[in-house]
Amino acid sequence: MREMRASVQEERGHMTRRSASVQKGKGDPTRRASVLLLALLGFALACQPASPSPRPELDASQQLVVVVTPSWNSTTGTMTRFERQTPASAWTSLGDPIPLVVGRTGIAWGAGFDDVSTEGPHKLEGDGKAPSGIFPLDTAFGFEPADSIRGVRLPYVQLLPTTDCVDDTTSSHYNTVVDKAVVPRVDWNSAEHMRQVSQYEIGVIVGYNASPPIKGRGSCIFLHIWAGPDSHTAGCTAFDQAKLRELMLWLDPHKRPLLVQLTAEEYQKLRTSWKLPARS
Repeated sequence: MREMRASVQEERGHMTRRSASVQKGKGDPTRRASVLLLALLGFALACQPASPSPRPELDASQQLVVVVTPSWNSTTGTMTRFERQTPASAWTSLGDPIPLVVGRTGIAWGAGFDDVSTEGPHKLEGDGKAPSGIFPLDTAFGFEPADSIRGVRLPYVQLLPTTDCVDDTTSSHYNTVVDKAVVPRVDWNSAEHMRQVSQYEIGVIVGYNASPPIKGRGSCIFLHIWAGPDSHTAGCTAFDQAKLRELMLWLDPHKRPLLVQLTAEEYQKLRTSWKLPARS
């Protein structure tokens, strides 16, 4: 339940001050006031955050898992599935929102989304926050062999007693799920022993902080089974086991499924520029 690599630039206006030689009216208070007003206006415009850019990954997707929390510090939220027939079609919601839990300290902007907004914290390793942003859902996992998980179309990884998710920032396998029995060298001192975590009986890897991972920005992020509506995670997103199994059977890699995880306020701010579906 810790945080796997499943494998704009902000532009500020540059204000250039040009000196002008004025022989007459040099001390004109009206002129000075106008110049000061223009300078202040230019400074204010330069300090505005850049407008959110469109997200090409959203444009190409046909399946969205939308998670919304009431605030940055909330440990609960809701999840709604959306689908469309083609990348140019309108989004359709599938079923009612379901309750879920996130990190023990809420959510925070994940790596790759630091410049989206001036509001909200930024995710770090061990902060107990689930990442906010847009992330691929490209690999499923579980305790059972692959031939026992019928209907799952995502690539599937069976968790073994030797399966680790490495959260050691000094390791070359940081933010990777590996079988320590087959790697040439175990170079980590900290990892989740996934087969020992009952909530990992089934789950989906969130493609967060991957290709390559940024050391210290968070690792081992999953969708997994919750311990109940009053629980929380160390940085993952968790919900009812039956709903999770339903989600796993629905996800189709050919439709480029994505997790969109935001606060309710940020979702509304970004909905138009990111072309997000309307929430009920």
